[in-house]
Amino acid sequence: MGRQWLHAKRAIVNLKKGQVVQKLVKEITVAAKLGGGDLDANARLHAAVEKAKKASVTREVIQRAVAKGAGTGGDSASLEHVVYEGYAPHKVPVIVEVMTDNHNRSAGDLRVLFKKGVMGGAGSNKFLFDHVGIVEAHHPDAASDLEAAGIEAGANEFEPLSHAQNDDVPEGHAGARFLTDRTAVHAAASWLKQNGWAVITAELGYIAKTYPDLDDTQRVEVGEFLQALEDNDDVQRVWAAVK
Repeated sequence: MGRQWLHAKRAIVNLKKGQVVQKLVKEITVAAKLGGGDLDANARLHAAVEKAKKASVTREVIQRAVAKGAGTGGDSASLEHVVYEGYAPHKVPVIVEVMTDNHNRSAGDLRVLFKKGVMGGAGSNKFLFDHVGIVEAHHPDAASDLEAAGIEAGANEFEPLSHAQNDDVPEGHAGARFLTDRTAVHAAASWLKQNGWAVITAELGYIAKTYPDLDDTQRVEVGEFLQALEDNDDVQRVWAAVK
């Protein structure tokens, strides 16, 4: 029994790793499709490629994903970007971004997942979020002035980001999340990179305006619901009013 469990555990770990790699490759394809295949001119693509490298995705796989998204290879991307809105348990607003080559399949999968919540129609809860540019980065100098960096980069707001909040931020580094206008993401990411910051995220996203009060039990239920969404192969981003 012990040996069987060990094999099962290894299989689960390998499956999770495969899902992570699959999502990273799709993110590269999507980023290249939305912003072109030039890493220097596409902050989201640059961040996605760096994450893929850290996950040991091979250079050949990365190059194929970029070519597919940018339409420069023989196999161009046919992915559709779909945004679903709804509520997790305990009326927590959720926005789910999906990249799919089969809209009907993805919609059916999400309906099943949302049985523990509510999947709304168009415009049901976007007003509860700000649609902004998000740049997450870290600097080796733990004493870096985050406010000054945000001002110079053109960000509207900033907040510290620790290793505990995002394990892409190395321990002992200064980490921050910078919020920008939607049109200023690339400029902010470029300034940060040119001034010693390592950019780990550069994208458009949704930040909740308010956060429901949850007790520990409710927080666990919401977390399990959000994780189930994250585990779906077509889901690229989940934005929720949870701190």
